[in-house]
Amino acid sequence: MTLVMTAAWVVQRRTGQGGWADAFWSLGLGATGVLVALFPVEGSPPTSRQHLAALLIGAWGLRLGLHIAARAAAEPEDARYARLRQDWGARFQSRMFAFLMLQAAAAALLALSVLVAARKPAAGLSPQDGLAVLVFIAALIGEGWADRQLAAFKSDPAHRGKICDTGLWAWSRHPNYFFEWLGWCAWPLFAIDLGGGWPWGWLALSGPAYMYWLLTRVSGVPLLEAHMRRSRPEAFAAYAERTSAFFPRPPRR
Repeated sequence: MTLVMTAAWVVQRRTGQGGWADAFWSLGLGATGVLVALFPVEGSPPTSRQHLAALLIGAWGLRLGLHIAARAAAEPEDARYARLRQDWGARFQSRMFAFLMLQAAAAALLALSVLVAARKPAAGLSPQDGLAVLVFIAALIGEGWADRQLAAFKSDPAHRGKICDTGLWAWSRHPNYFFEWLGWCAWPLFAIDLGGGWPWGWLALSGPAYMYWLLTRVSGVPLLEAHMRRSRPEAFAAYAERTSAFFPRPPRR
């Protein structure tokens, strides 16, 4: 991930588009997850659980990474990075490199959830694993659906300067982030052995806990909402009044 995020820093420096960092991070974490899931132990071939974990994290990384890459190639710089570029001024590139190295470390921590889920020493797959798959697929579909709704809203010239408040975006101000977090909740379901046979599985709780903190306190919701408050203060105030910040619920009337 250090190598991946160094490459991301080079690309954003050459293109002036900080959003490429998120594409590299998603694709890199997906590849890292596949590697830690399938890495052999004592020469044994990968189990069905390892293959399943690799398939799911790989699908997650490809979907999110390619979506962000397409957006970075076609749109102006992500508002979060544009603001950092303005705030950091002449020190932007050095601080950006340090920031991306922190993202590499964050990916390493998140990969731990995939690792302990893939290594759970259980014979075959259980109904609990089936529930985990359902949660993961629901999260993947939900995040993709939210992304498509937002892209469709922004592509309509009549919506220029407005805030997307339709579909899933009427139930949460950040439904894409909510479903991203929900996907990481699947890994503890894979990893935890309620019978006590795999105590390491409890470490998988670090994934959704850390992702929730990142999205709601660090690089997701706070930066985007600060941008909306600056650019569309009245519209955002009305939107925030009727719409949940993170967890979906019916909008207030």
